[in-house]
Amino acid sequence: MIVKADCKFFRGDIPCLPHKERGIHCDQCEFYAPVSRKILIIKLGAIGDVIRTTPLLSGLRKRYPNALVYWLTHSVDVLPTSVDVKMEFSLASVLTLEETHFSLAINLDKDREACALLNRVRADVKKGFALKDGKPAPIDQDATHKFYTGIFDDVSKANRKSYPEEIFEIAGLTFSGEPYELENSEAGKIAWRLDRNKPIVGLNTGCGERWLSRLWPDEHWKETIKILLARDYEVVLLGGKSEHEKNLAFSAETGAKYFGHFPLKTFIDLIDQCDIVVTQVTMAMHLAIGRRKRLVLMNNIFNKHEFELYGLGEIVEPSSGCECYYLSNCKREARGEARCMRDILPIDVLNAVQRQTFHFEKVK
Repeated sequence: MIVKADCKFFRGDIPCLPHKERGIHCDQCEFYAPVSRKILIIKLGAIGDVIRTTPLLSGLRKRYPNALVYWLTHSVDVLPTSVDVKMEFSLASVLTLEETHFSLAINLDKDREACALLNRVRADVKKGFALKDGKPAPIDQDATHKFYTGIFDDVSKANRKSYPEEIFEIAGLTFSGEPYELENSEAGKIAWRLDRNKPIVGLNTGCGERWLSRLWPDEHWKETIKILLARDYEVVLLGGKSEHEKNLAFSAETGAKYFGHFPLKTFIDLIDQCDIVVTQVTMAMHLAIGRRKRLVLMNNIFNKHEFELYGLGEIVEPSSGCECYYLSNCKREARGEARCMRDILPIDVLNAVQRQTFHFEKVK
């Protein structure tokens, strides 16, 4: 009996999809797709961090069209179907990877466990970061820029490369505007009660629990909501469990729509209903970019050049600047002064929303 184990669809432990659907064997199969190489991506990270790494898939497919792509991560649910083998970071996955030979293995994380794993993986070529004397280190010159920006604030502040540019460079590729790959598997499953005759603006009112220095004041959100409603926008409040009580209060006071907080895939679908999303630097920002939404991004503590908006949005920053580069607590607040995020005024956000509305309606 002929078995073509080099086929993209071959599993080894269960029937492949063509056999399951058509009952055919390898010697009869018209779907035989030989794999020329195996590529491993290690990007553990948070959900947003994984999503913003997905442009690399397009670059790899262009360079290696017949490759089988593995991806090891903590956030398997957001990986697109273009990833052939999705692997949750676990002992079982690590054991499997150690016994698989790769043509190319790329580790984009500087977490010690990710670097240690790259050391142990068998690959013809390794890119990114490995563990050296117990500490993360760049494997080659392609990874040194990203390494230096991670250990020196002045180098990080001077950086003018976007994150996609940086990861393409690490992989030995050139970024050419490849988009995020984020699928909406829940499309059409919920009939959201929205007036689609109006521009729909999603306001993501939280910022996560790690970087609280980027939080926009509640009174600014409420004023923005009221003015947007008065200007005939459909306003939807977005957030997770941490923002639930706040969004309930905002909705009750202003009349903005709030449907609640949802599992990730349903939240992606809700983001997908919006024409414009206003957010701080959060997972919702990456979801909006991934679903090609117009974006108004409020930023204070990060280098604005690292964000790739693909011409679909703009960044609004405090007029007074920010002293808290990559800090979770505000230095001004510690001195008894007002946070810099207060200096992003509702009128600044409203003007940005109107500019994005013009672009959105012009395209529509």
